[in-house]
Amino acid sequence: MKTVMIVDDSPTILMSMEAILTRAGYGVLKADSGENALRALQGGGKPNLVITDLNMAAMSGIDLIRNLRQLPQTRFTPIIMLTTESSLDKRQEARSAGATGWIVKPVQPTDLLAVVKHMVPGS
Repeated sequence: MKTVMIVDDSPTILMSMEAILTRAGYGVLKADSGENALRALQGGGKPNLVITDLNMAAMSGIDLIRNLRQLPQTRFTPIIMLTTESSLDKRQEARSAGATGWIVKPVQPTDLLAVVKHMVPGS
């Protein structure tokens, strides 16, 4: 089973994305902050895809991506930024940090699943 980690400080986003992904047959890891996501992955978790919010309290999604790119198990893992931001500068900053792609909230379930299938071969 392919696993997707969702990182967002919104409980509603976490619940809705988890429901969409589990119904589609994916395993889901959730974290409500960049720090908690980093801790979970430093502990040995290895998702096939990470989807992270940009704007979170202490550690932004961009900072999380920079940290994940330093871990051997997530160095080459696809990471998608999920945010309400549509600024080209933020997209470029995320890409420079190591983001693989960008989705603007709100995302439709079919669009989310299409991106996940594209990013996770064999899913």
